Amino acid sequence: MAVAQVAILRPAQPADLPAIQSIYAHHVLHGLASFEEAPPSVQELERRYRDVTSRGLPYLVAEYGLDVAGYGYCSPYRTRSAYRYVLEDSIYIRHDMTGRGIGRRLLEELIRRCEGLGYRQIIAVIGDSSNTASIGVHAACGFLRVGTLRSVGFKFGRWVDSVYMQRPIGPGDAT
Repeated sequence: MAVAQVAILRPAQPADLPAIQSIYAHHVLHGLASFEEAPPSVQELERRYRDVTSRGLPYLVAEYGLDVAGYGYCSPYRTRSAYRYVLEDSIYIRHDMTGRGIGRRLLEELIRRCEGLGYRQIIAVIGDSSNTASIGVHAACGFLRVGTLRSVGFKFGRWVDSVYMQRPIGPGDAT
């Protein structure tokens, strides 16, 4: 009997950035999850990685076998001080590794780690209101759909929505 392989989650390292860039580039070039239209370089992703990790925020990869199958991180939702307890999550899975529960595992672990850091809310900004996979993963992890910004992006010759979902973490706004 074959044993099912499970993705291993771990903190991302700079050596993972070429694989992360490859995953993200595919989504930028072929999907609507990101509103970027040109894939950023490994050097630009390193700058973003260092910005996230220098704040003590989680940036994780999912290894499947010896390969990076996906990644996720949380970053500040906005820079104004009143938003200091709110984060935004980002999760991308290698196009040939979807449907294995990797995105959900990454999101659950990001939530767990961010609760431990004292944050109160996580916002998901999901590109494309037809992105049922991402909307479903977020809903399964307790996010509620709080709004849709209609036709705010223009990519691949068409107007694209952004879906906003929100999840309280820790005590949320109760204290």
